[in-house]
Amino acid sequence: MANGISSSRTAYMSILLFGIVSLVGDLIYEGARGLVPDYLYFLGASAIIVGLIGGLGEFLGYGVRLISGYLADSSRAYWLFIFIGYGLIVSIPLLGFVGIWQIAIVFVLLERLGKAIRAPSRDTVLSIVSKGVGPGKAFGLHELLDQIGAVVGPLIVAAIMFSSGNNYQLTFSILLLPFLVLVMALIYNYRKTGPITIPPKTPGEKVTLQKPFYIYTLAVILNTIGLIPVILILYIAASILPPEQAWVVPLVYVLIQGVDAAVALIAGYTYDKYGVRVLTVAFILSIFPPLFVFIGGGLSTILIASVFFGVVLGMQESIYRAAVTQFTPISSRGTAYGIFNTGLGVGFLISGGIFGLLLQYNIDFTVTILFVVLVQVIATIILLRTQQAVKRNPIEKSE
Repeated sequence: MANGISSSRTAYMSILLFGIVSLVGDLIYEGARGLVPDYLYFLGASAIIVGLIGGLGEFLGYGVRLISGYLADSSRAYWLFIFIGYGLIVSIPLLGFVGIWQIAIVFVLLERLGKAIRAPSRDTVLSIVSKGVGPGKAFGLHELLDQIGAVVGPLIVAAIMFSSGNNYQLTFSILLLPFLVLVMALIYNYRKTGPITIPPKTPGEKVTLQKPFYIYTLAVILNTIGLIPVILILYIAASILPPEQAWVVPLVYVLIQGVDAAVALIAGYTYDKYGVRVLTVAFILSIFPPLFVFIGGGLSTILIASVFFGVVLGMQESIYRAAVTQFTPISSRGTAYGIFNTGLGVGFLISGGIFGLLLQYNIDFTVTILFVVLVQVIATIILLRTQQAVKRNPIEKSE
């Protein structure tokens, strides 16, 4: 019993340390992320450019994980990938030194690339050190801490924008200070958690990912395609507000992140109790953000869309990731997270392009909603098939 308690405490401490690192990281890039669409708009980028850059950024942020996850599994150098990935967050403060949108998007994409490099390794290490706690609770708690930074960051950015008279360059540059804190927190996390021990793969050993994992990934891809990207929600908010109220846009992002934080931990506990079926709630709720964006009505409907998006995001960032552990063996989990997140990247890229075009050309509301509903219904049906696939193809997790 004592050993069980000690193990549980160690697991929660590891989760806490990872959460603190993510908190500081989110304070930087999530704090700035709510301002990026408005900044690109300020620099002269069109709606379709912002939508495509948002989609491309998410594609890089998720698609490259296929490579980084495989390399991490092959080398077992998970911490190296974590350090490199978090280091690239420095590109956000560097936005303060540019004034051309073509250059700004390079830094935006570099930050997303950094996330692609670190995420599979971080999620793999987190899934291992949190053994015995439950994947839903582990990823839910991590996401809760992560979202504290995602809420505080935009508030800080909004305050700086307000007090500086909407000085974009100064606002981005100040974020260099929390970046230095991030580096120190990451070093401390590594020293306390230490390297993880997974037996190296033997020569010729193959990745053992089975059909249920791929069915689940397909369902999540379709769900993502039918969900309007957050960058376009913020872009619409920026286009509605007068220039002197640009500081309000990060507060819309605060609302999204606040709802995300409130939902993540609850969703994690619920997932551990009810399993993958909980994700059907997120799939169904994914219909509402585009519905309220395209229905019109000004800032009030954008705020409603933001609340629904926050609920979906809270589940997406916690239990979507937790569910991967149900379908994959530990020896290939980095690769699995890489493939899974590549699928998400494809979904985000397609979603950014589709919804960017729908907004740019004012496509009829009925056509848009029919598309969204159809995609989410198909995604939900496929999701429900994963349970049947697991029964036919049980996963040997080797944990």
